[in-house]
Amino acid sequence: MNENINIVVLDGFAGNPGDLSWAPLEALGQCTIYDRTTPEQVLERAADAQIILTNKVVMDRATIEALPSLKYIGVIATGFNIIDLDAAREHGVVVTNVPAYSTRSVAQIVFAHLLDITNSVLHYTQEAHAGAWSKSKDFTYLNTPVMELDGKTMGIVGLGSIGSAVAQIALAMGMKVMAFTSKPQESLPAGIVKADMDTLFGASDVVSLHCPLTADTKGLVDAKRLAQMKHGAILINTARGPLVDEAALAEALASGHLMGAGLDVLTQEPPAATNPLLSQPNCHITPHIGWASGEARVRLMDILVANVKAFIEGAPQNVVN
Repeated sequence: MNENINIVVLDGFAGNPGDLSWAPLEALGQCTIYDRTTPEQVLERAADAQIILTNKVVMDRATIEALPSLKYIGVIATGFNIIDLDAAREHGVVVTNVPAYSTRSVAQIVFAHLLDITNSVLHYTQEAHAGAWSKSKDFTYLNTPVMELDGKTMGIVGLGSIGSAVAQIALAMGMKVMAFTSKPQESLPAGIVKADMDTLFGASDVVSLHCPLTADTKGLVDAKRLAQMKHGAILINTARGPLVDEAALAEALASGHLMGAGLDVLTQEPPAATNPLLSQPNCHITPHIGWASGEARVRLMDILVANVKAFIEGAPQNVVN
């Protein structure tokens, strides 16, 4: 352990609620781990840290400028919109993230949502437990439509590692796939057709979002985009909550224009009890768990520690600024 290096983890609980070990990180320096940190506690807790690790605790310009000892910020996630990258760069602070650790887990929850919507898995489980199937006069019990995905079109917005994994699964299920991506058509895997945003939203039976949250993509799926979608189409968002105008989505669901939505992210997390999507029965919501499989979190911790070690050794990796 290097006793001259002070490492502070500001919010470690989500990634490691106690089932994993912090020992590999603790071996790298003096290490203080907090489960959660409020904005008011950041400066006090991080005052003497050269290395700060954060999942969702914001490191804005004012915070970075108030921490003269700070040399490194490690994001305990892939998305790094919580960090003021310009301020970090100006003050010589290296910022890294953990890329691609949850690719398969997030792709899996895309289809968990999609299959729940198209096959009404939760609905029929609840019906069976409530006795509806036991009272049925037939061997089967059907009181809501079930949809087959074979031959349907999935539109994928963003073809990075997760979007590509989703496309692979969709193709294996017999779906047609189109993607909004900066990649040229000739570089795309067989079966994926490049499309502009208007074409994608208008032609897809399912739209799945896999783009980063930026000034340009915030509110990407607004009332206009939702109106472009087919009647009875499905929206899946496992990327970032603010990509979607939640009030507009609630209206599209309530009117019956969309068959359903599957969301693992919301604009505010945890959501306010007044969020209009919580009252829509055809809006399937999970509490930001797509990344959180045990397997993915092991990878997260391994890469996180490797990032810190690489920085200490003078060869930082996964640098985003």
